Amino acid sequence: MDKTILTIPGDMPGLSYCLTVLRFAGSDPAAPAAYLQAALHGNELPGVAALHVLIPKLKAAEAEGRLTGAVTVVPFANPIGLNQFQWDDHQGRFFYGSRTNFNRAFALIDRPDPALLTDDADGVSCDKRLKTTLQRLSLDADLVLDLHCDNDGPNYLYMPAELWPHSADLAAALDCGAVLTFEGGTDASFDEAAFRPHLSSGNFERRVVATVELKGIQDVGPETAAKDGDGLYRFLVGRGVIADTSAAPVGPFTGKGVPQSYVEMVRAPVGGMVFFHVKPGDVVKAGQLIAELIPVPGDLSAVVPVHAVASGLVLTRVLARAIRVRDDLVKIVGDTRSVTAKDGGALET
Repeated sequence: MDKTILTIPGDMPGLSYCLTVLRFAGSDPAAPAAYLQAALHGNELPGVAALHVLIPKLKAAEAEGRLTGAVTVVPFANPIGLNQFQWDDHQGRFFYGSRTNFNRAFALIDRPDPALLTDDADGVSCDKRLKTTLQRLSLDADLVLDLHCDNDGPNYLYMPAELWPHSADLAAALDCGAVLTFEGGTDASFDEAAFRPHLSSGNFERRVVATVELKGIQDVGPETAAKDGDGLYRFLVGRGVIADTSAAPVGPFTGKGVPQSYVEMVRAPVGGMVFFHVKPGDVVKAGQLIAELIPVPGDLSAVVPVHAVASGLVLTRVLARAIRVRDDLVKIVGDTRSVTAKDGGALET
């Protein structure tokens, strides 16, 4: 394993950030190359926990000559967001300097040419330098996994529609509850930016690019880390990156694979305290009560019921119980296009 520390200059004198990059050398140049990163939103750690389990497995495979494909791992992909706190609250989603989401505004280039990635010159802010660095690290990989998490829910994936369903092995390896596909995203998220340079090639069978949502933000512990780390390992074995006849094979994917436009985002009509009547994994019917909003405690006439607009699987729900008007409450994955469909970009407001 080669460990490299890259320095991202900060936006003030004397300030810089360190990005740790782990590279594992594969023995076969023809084997698929993999790139995995975690915590692009600096406070999302389930992916870091999974990599904590995966990295020793990669070290062993490399030492034993079983690593056929090259693997690059960036355990903390965002040292800027990792260090953003507001008092005791970790704020790793948006860059304080511009309020830009760390998983937006990546460069959308039309071919895998690193010379097209230019946002690391003098005078460029540190968040843009970081994004350019991550894109360059992942540019030549066949398998690109960006590990995130949601508030509260199971594992699930976002990925370009062109890569489904032949990427179902990743969903199965990670025991995902759903896969949400998108076409023509416009927000320039990392997964869009990683896929766009290879779009014209048309050779998609070998390629996997996905945003991997590893359960909820509080699911950081030895049990979930072991399961997710093992799932990532079995996926890499199945794809020919690692040779390991003892690894359990990846079974079929049994969750829901649908366009992102099939997701119904249920949002709060009023502000107040929320009582949920459903949890992730529940199957609901259209019109079913899923939550109550309580703007005036003690006044039962003021309670505002929230009903499911469509039938489907409750994929996620928010952790917050103090809710503002239009805050997201739950995602429901249906079997048809949502009445409030969004085909690309972020589902969340």
